[in-house]
Order: sequence, then structure tokens, then C-alpha cells
Amino acid sequence: MTRILGIVLFIGGVALIVGGYFVSQSVTESVRTFLGFKFGKETMWYLIGGAAAVVSGLLILIGRK
Repeated sequence: MTRILGIVLFIGGVALIVGGYFVSQSVTESVRTFLGFKFGKETMWYLIGGAAAVVSGLLILIGRK
């Protein structure tokens, strides 16, 4: 059961990171970065949440005995 949870977290995290990348390439984000602003809140949540899910999934998969 924990192995399935680790796999789901890992795949979900990768999906969030890919989604965050696509959101960061949108016209709105391009204009924001051109004007000197950082990424928007939504983009940051995608990237941070995805990274956290990937790390959690890997830790669960590696720590499983």
C-alpha cells in the first residue's frame, strides 16, 4: 500500500511540475517576467507543490523495506 502511495505522489508531483512549467510559459507570465516581476502565485504553488510531492514520493519508495 505504501508503495502505491509513493508512486502516486511521484507521478502527481511530476505532473504538477510539468503543469507549472506550462503555466510559466503562458503569455501572462511572459509579460510579468518581462516587466521584472517574479512568477505568479499559482505558478509558484505548482512548482513548489510538485517538488514536495516528488521528494515525498521518492522518500516513501526508498524508505520502504
